[in-house]
Amino acid sequence: MQGSEILKEITKDLKRLADPEKVPLYKSYFKTGKGDYGEGDEFYGIRVPEIRKVGAKYAMISLDEIEQLLASKMHEERFLALVILRKQYSKAKSLSEKKTIYDFYLKHTAGINNWDLVDSSALYIVGFYLLETENVENSTPAVLLKLAKSEDLWSRRIAILSTFAFIRKQKFYPSITLSTMLLNDKHDLMHKAVGWMLREVANRDRSVTEAFLNEHAATMPRTMLRYAIEKFPESLRKQYMKK
Repeated sequence: MQGSEILKEITKDLKRLADPEKVPLYKSYFKTGKGDYGEGDEFYGIRVPEIRKVGAKYAMISLDEIEQLLASKMHEERFLALVILRKQYSKAKSLSEKKTIYDFYLKHTAGINNWDLVDSSALYIVGFYLLETENVENSTPAVLLKLAKSEDLWSRRIAILSTFAFIRKQKFYPSITLSTMLLNDKHDLMHKAVGWMLREVANRDRSVTEAFLNEHAATMPRTMLRYAIEKFPESLRKQYMKK
């Protein structure tokens, strides 16, 4: 089947699953109003498990076809592209294949433009690739530093979420470095993302997160702090919230 024909079949499958009644809810949930972070995004109204089933059906489409899906105005088509890309990365048999997918991902961040798109992919492609190729004991990959400095909200979120791969291996340096860089970020979605990663660090070694909070709790955004201390003992949470 030719590429254009495959894409037509994918679109037909998605349209068959579409639920127009869900569209207003999705538009509200993903903040698509004027001036919001998801302004102008369009939806079919399809549940994530159903998109994943379509992804399994078309798991071996080409990067050219994934590229076209990522350029779609339809949110679910972009989500599907990332479902497939993540699966292809997990099935890659060589570091060269993984690098091709990793490079493709970073080249197409314009289509990775909402929090669910970032959160379902950054760890599993950027994070996993860097975990395999970089020594992060006392350094942070340059690509993450660059992404964290970007004016683009989603690039910054990709940066911090990618560090989850290191956290899971007890390597906390990149997460703490980026959390420090992003302390003064203006966007609530970044406050939540940084706080989330600090919480994940604390789940493995609370002393590391406490050292960060002892230095920054008094001035960091309250949402970031609340996320970071969510699983602390109540008395300790109160102590940090008073700072």
